Amino acid sequence: MTKMTPNEMAQRLAKGLLSFPVTHFEADLAFAEGPYRDHCAWLLERPLAGLFAAGGTGEFFSLTPSEVSIVVRAAVAETAGRIPVIAGCGYGTAIATEIARDAEAAGANGVLLLPPYLMVPSQEGLIAHVEAVCKATSLGVIVYNRDNAVLNEDSLARLCDRNPNLVGFKDGVGDLELMMRIHARMGDRLIYVGGLPTAETFALAYDHIGVTTYSSAIFNFLPDWALAFYDAIRAGDRATVMKGLTEFVLPYIALRNTTRGYAVSIVKAGMTVIGRSAGPVRPPLTDLSPEHFEALASLIASVDQPARQSARASA
Repeated sequence: MTKMTPNEMAQRLAKGLLSFPVTHFEADLAFAEGPYRDHCAWLLERPLAGLFAAGGTGEFFSLTPSEVSIVVRAAVAETAGRIPVIAGCGYGTAIATEIARDAEAAGANGVLLLPPYLMVPSQEGLIAHVEAVCKATSLGVIVYNRDNAVLNEDSLARLCDRNPNLVGFKDGVGDLELMMRIHARMGDRLIYVGGLPTAETFALAYDHIGVTTYSSAIFNFLPDWALAFYDAIRAGDRATVMKGLTEFVLPYIALRNTTRGYAVSIVKAGMTVIGRSAGPVRPPLTDLSPEHFEALASLIASVDQPARQSARASA
């Protein structure tokens, strides 16, 4: 483990693209640590700002708390301090605080706090939940604003005043007015992470309001393409961004939206397409149908080779 303060961790994340690797499973759905570590090593051949272990793309919701710790330890071992490792964290408050403590013991540099299970709490309830996780660990905490856990700017300000290790805000709502209110209120107190699926779709607009990084699920199977797209976002290269959106991202989203639960399944299918299978998704998710898999393979083939040629040319 590489020791870094919560603010050091946050500032490193803000400077580049974030990897959210899938979690590899065997045919019997057991965690496949060797292939998972191999995948992390492959991703780490490229410049990254941080790696999020057992996050949403990593099927956090399908893992037991003890499995989350195992996955995090594997990611920490493979990264070997090169970049920050952020652990997924969530469920009810008692479980979330336990996961946060386990993540610290596993050597993670921070936690990403996903929404609690099932209920829709009040702002006061959300504040108590987030604060309990912050108090349970010395690691930096990034709160994921989405679904049933949407903090407003007043609640976030109260939490930041009382919890110095709350250092990041990940948006999964897409409410630009709320995002502007939060950024205007909190300024540089937090780093801001794009977390809408698929994040590339919103990245150009969000870049203009201080969201300097985002979580890329596409990076799992098209890492060179994803990095080139991120670089175009940061450079304000609208032509390249629009080309990437039109030729790949929007058709990819259309395919993802054909079936509920495909947001993770399509990423694992992409891994299979490029010859780096991560195994099946766990129920209640379902793998892509043969028809949808072939459509994805054709789409990837249309951009994968040019991306690899570009990467070789710039090497």
